[in-house]
Amino acid sequence: CPNCKKQYRSAEAVIEHLNGADSCWPENLTNGSMLPVPQALQRPPEQTNLSAKYHPTSGYHYLLPDQLPSQNIFQEMQDHPLQQARKTNVWYPFDGPGEWSLTKFLVENLSQTQIDKFLKLDWFQTRERPQFKSKDELFFYMQQLPGHRPKWQCTKLKLKGYESEQPIHLIWRDGLEVTKQLFANPIYARHMCYDPHHIYQGQERQIGEFWTSDDAWKIQVSSCALDQLPEGATIVPIIAASDKTPVTRHTGGLEMHPLFLTIGNIQADVRMKATSHAWRCTAFMPIPTFIVNSDFQSLLRARLWHKCMDLVCSNLKVAARVGEYMVDPSARVRYCFTPLISHIADLPEQLMIACLCHHVDPWDLIVFLREAKKLHLSGVHLPFWRNWRHSNPASFLMPEILHTLHKFFFDHVLKWIKQIMGHELDVQFKSHHKRTGVRHFSGGVSHVNQMTGREHRDIQHTIVLTLWGMASPGFIRAVRAMIDFIYLAQNPLHTESSIVSMTQALRDFHCNKQAILDAEARQGKSGAKDDFFIPKLELMQSFARAIFHVGSLMQWTAD
Repeated sequence: CPNCKKQYRSAEAVIEHLNGADSCWPENLTNGSMLPVPQALQRPPEQTNLSAKYHPTSGYHYLLPDQLPSQNIFQEMQDHPLQQARKTNVWYPFDGPGEWSLTKFLVENLSQTQIDKFLKLDWFQTRERPQFKSKDELFFYMQQLPGHRPKWQCTKLKLKGYESEQPIHLIWRDGLEVTKQLFANPIYARHMCYDPHHIYQGQERQIGEFWTSDDAWKIQVSSCALDQLPEGATIVPIIAASDKTPVTRHTGGLEMHPLFLTIGNIQADVRMKATSHAWRCTAFMPIPTFIVNSDFQSLLRARLWHKCMDLVCSNLKVAARVGEYMVDPSARVRYCFTPLISHIADLPEQLMIACLCHHVDPWDLIVFLREAKKLHLSGVHLPFWRNWRHSNPASFLMPEILHTLHKFFFDHVLKWIKQIMGHELDVQFKSHHKRTGVRHFSGGVSHVNQMTGREHRDIQHTIVLTLWGMASPGFIRAVRAMIDFIYLAQNPLHTESSIVSMTQALRDFHCNKQAILDAEARQGKSGAKDDFFIPKLELMQSFARAIFHVGSLMQWTAD
């Protein structure tokens, strides 16, 4: 039992004990509700051979002396000073739903200057005016709403010795405050996990969520005494995601680097739904233009990005080292540590993140960059993860499904097939019979320059059958093996045998890939290529290791 530590024969027996009359769980914490079955054990009744092994000294909750009872976000809202007024008007301080909807529309769609202009229109002289007369009054009313969230702030930055064309401003929120807000949100109360555990089906181990991976156990009980978490500590795994995004297209081409954070305690199936709002935008990294030689622009931007990440995540790194008391969705206090377990990014950004060199003066850009390139390094000398406890880029930069698999399929495998089939590829797709559940590409697929992950998957459904009779058996076997690998890698729940099958599929591709070169399907600028020097193809070798370390890769996809 994760609470009283008694031994039971199965996970079902533990759940029965927790929900039974002899439950060791305090009634005032459960409020009479049944405790949820861990997601890993939520299986059909016929699967009776599941067993679980939970970590015995993780996820304690505490009562802190000389402090008021802890509260989650909902309880804090109930204690708001204006809560009494909301008993008669739930929209307070607004008059009603009409004024509330007007406020919501103005804030979401207009700038502050436009709001002021709107509220001063002559149109209001003959109609009822809202309570607020200006943008300042409007935002004052909004500040009276219940609930709090981390404050946005703007910090002016500068790189030592280098000027930029425009001032550099970082718009950000404290990463630790964002994490606390997510961790205390009662919406996720029945979809949270706090303890590393192993799930077995018979004698075979199952790997799905991060909590079932090797790294979860390794962080909780490190072999090194300096990295050992105290007894009862709760891991709050930090998951980050970022990607360069254009802010304006026709007025200056402004770009920024938004950073999003979430926590691994929230179950993956809930966390991955956009409607769950489990991801929080935490920062907008600037992408300035420096007044230097163009050869050094990308290096200085990368250094600035790491400097921004250092600032945003500074308190998270402190919490990862010394711990932080946090309130969970059930209003229990836990002693939490915040390691970075995943940073979801495309391959170029992953290369920017994983960088370090100390051989020469880092501020002598010419010499430093020359020495860094000899070691295949980017030249960033202060990566943000350098002092983040339990955070290793070899682990948190895991293969990413959308860019490593689906984009690889579109950029390489589909091009090989186009080279073999030519116009016939479109003819085949156009002639497919329409069927529910299978997408029909009425215009073919050759003309499309960019696709979404869904379109990649739709093409993968029928691409092997489309090749039949149009390519050599070895070519078809290579493509089929790659499609098998793509499918198996997306499995949300792995076992040791499924990982072996996935690895075998990749091995089958390499055994048959010579047929692709023989057909001269792999083309470059100067004609047919006779090699497979593709970084993403090499990354696929690390999939099996990554699954054991951080769990199913499907939960980390950017799709």
